Amino acid sequence: MMSAATSTSPKILVLGPAWVGDMVLAQSLFKTLKANNSNCIIDVAAPPWTLPLIERMPEVNKGIALPFKHGQFALFERIKFGKSLRQEGYTQAIILTNSFKSAILPFAANIPQRTSFLGEMRYGLINDIRPLDKAKLPRTVDRFVTLGLKTNATLATELPNPALISNKENALATLQKLGVANPKSNILGLCPGAEYGEAKRWPAEYYAEVAREALNKGWQVWLFGSDKDIPVTTAINQLTQNQCLDLGGKTNLSEAIDLMSLCDAVVSNDSGLMHVAAALDKKLVAIYGSSNPHHTPPMNSKAVVEYLGLECSPCFKRICPLKHLNCLKLIQPSSVIADLK
Repeated sequence: MMSAATSTSPKILVLGPAWVGDMVLAQSLFKTLKANNSNCIIDVAAPPWTLPLIERMPEVNKGIALPFKHGQFALFERIKFGKSLRQEGYTQAIILTNSFKSAILPFAANIPQRTSFLGEMRYGLINDIRPLDKAKLPRTVDRFVTLGLKTNATLATELPNPALISNKENALATLQKLGVANPKSNILGLCPGAEYGEAKRWPAEYYAEVAREALNKGWQVWLFGSDKDIPVTTAINQLTQNQCLDLGGKTNLSEAIDLMSLCDAVVSNDSGLMHVAAALDKKLVAIYGSSNPHHTPPMNSKAVVEYLGLECSPCFKRICPLKHLNCLKLIQPSSVIADLK
């Protein structure tokens, strides 16, 4: 483990986001911090489910699992946990979330410089308050990186893209565990889930049409998803006469990252796995419905974005308030198939 920071090697604690996609985007901040001071030590405190991502980021010294349930205020627990970090010698905390509770821990840890946007009335808890101009900083990644710059520094036009490190041996071991032979053909990965809600999910029958096209070309098709995505991955597989490898609910995040690294192309809703695919430098088609690709775009020049920008878009709702879901249903499978060629 690295020693406490010196004047030439600041030791920074980043309070990370809870969403998988946002944690991938946070790597652009870590890369920027390292580019500006290669000796800085970066630790990231975040919910435990994001740690597999942090482990794939060489800029990060270590990940610290936060023991709090999602949405739990847990004031005394946060103070106690913060006090337990006092001996780490952090010189700065960068808080990427805007909640009041997320700023308690670095305050309790006695970290001298606590940097963030004001958020939920956090005067005192945050003592290095940065102005948030949403017009100047339209993307989540812009906001994250800005917090790593000196006050009033200008954000670079080109930001470093996230780049996750994958492990092929782990991928092949996972296939063996699942009883699947090592692939000998091209692989198309499909990510039909979206934790946020159905207004971000392209229809299963459209995914199935894209899958059939790939299968007919001799490709393998792998369906990625969490336990919550099992209904949609199952539906897509059934629509293709069970010719796909359905990974829905069968892998943890670490395994999914490594398996995705074997894919030649990926089609995904706007989800955490979409950002993972971009950070693995995959040929990617990213499908946006209720969300906005100008706010959380895939950080990869290879990515093709399918977004119609309808009059009702983006609404940022979990369920289509107009009950037609045209923002997704009007994106035809033929368009996505063409993007993959």
